[in-house]
Amino acid sequence: MKLEAIQAIAEAVLYEGYLLYPYRHSALKNRQRWTYGVIYPRAYSEAGGEVEPWCMQTECLLEAETDADPRLAVSVRFLHLMRCWRAEVEKSVGAEEPGQSQERAPLWVQSSLEHTWEEGIERSVSVMGLPLPDLLQAEQRLSFAFPARRLIEETPVGRASDRSGSIVREGRTLSGEVRLAAEAVPQHQGLWKLRVSVVNTTAVEAPETLRAQEALLSACVSTHTILQVEGGAFVSLMEPPEALSQIAASCQNRGTWPVLVGEPGQRDSLLSSPIILYDYPQIAPESPAPLFDGTEIDELLALRILTLTDEEKEQIRRGDARGQAVLEQIEHMTPEQWRQLHGAIRGLRSLEEAGHEPDC
Repeated sequence: MKLEAIQAIAEAVLYEGYLLYPYRHSALKNRQRWTYGVIYPRAYSEAGGEVEPWCMQTECLLEAETDADPRLAVSVRFLHLMRCWRAEVEKSVGAEEPGQSQERAPLWVQSSLEHTWEEGIERSVSVMGLPLPDLLQAEQRLSFAFPARRLIEETPVGRASDRSGSIVREGRTLSGEVRLAAEAVPQHQGLWKLRVSVVNTTAVEAPETLRAQEALLSACVSTHTILQVEGGAFVSLMEPPEALSQIAASCQNRGTWPVLVGEPGQRDSLLSSPIILYDYPQIAPESPAPLFDGTEIDELLALRILTLTDEEKEQIRRGDARGQAVLEQIEHMTPEQWRQLHGAIRGLRSLEEAGHEPDC
């Protein structure tokens, strides 16, 4: 399956619950979120008795073709949170002597009328063309590190000329490892058990007193793994062949669940998701926009967006860029798009096919 098609499904996983209706960061549910696929710094997790996970593990089965040279492509994707807040900056110039001036350092004042919020930056750690036999020799580790940074976006607020509004975005350091290993399954020629672990190794100060909302800024959020293979095929863990059912049940998946992706019957791609999915999940073609809700209630959400007041819509426009995009797309939906949302039949079966006898 083409990676672009897989990523469309992975995007839905990545942003599941990212920004919920009414799409304002001031809404309580958009200030207390991020419950899926979170991997906290190990020091913070251990200080709290490992109630919160510091590692995510995927185990799956892979059948290698006879005389093939199976090669893997592994991509771990997650969101790295940045804390955002709307502020005002005062730029003033004070003259000490005639003909001389001294510019003061900008004075940042966080607005009491606006809440802080978090925005997610997409991160990925990938390896391509990895020979599967190499993983038999020793565990391979891919280290990743993203530095702290601060971004300032100036926006007009309609006040005096010596003051301007800005959005400040601050991100903290985030580091970790992706660990890859494989083992041959005895008595099953060509069958391998593959393990992919994602570990958060970020160093944090005073982990025993660190608040959960602060720890999230150094966490991997909505973490999931995409695996593809050449010269082999993955085994469904949801519906494995009877001969492999016990081995499939022995796979230990922590905080995630791998499912086959692609066209039904294809087995060269796997998505390990923190959200429970069936094999071969699909994106609803009728959906006009990514509404961050995987329950296919797009018509209800779209209609409710249209009922928002002008003030509420303005809050969305001044917030997260993805919320702005949702509002823009819904406001410009065509009559045909609205009709498509009003129910869809995915397939029909006769009563005989469903195992029911027709009533006389």
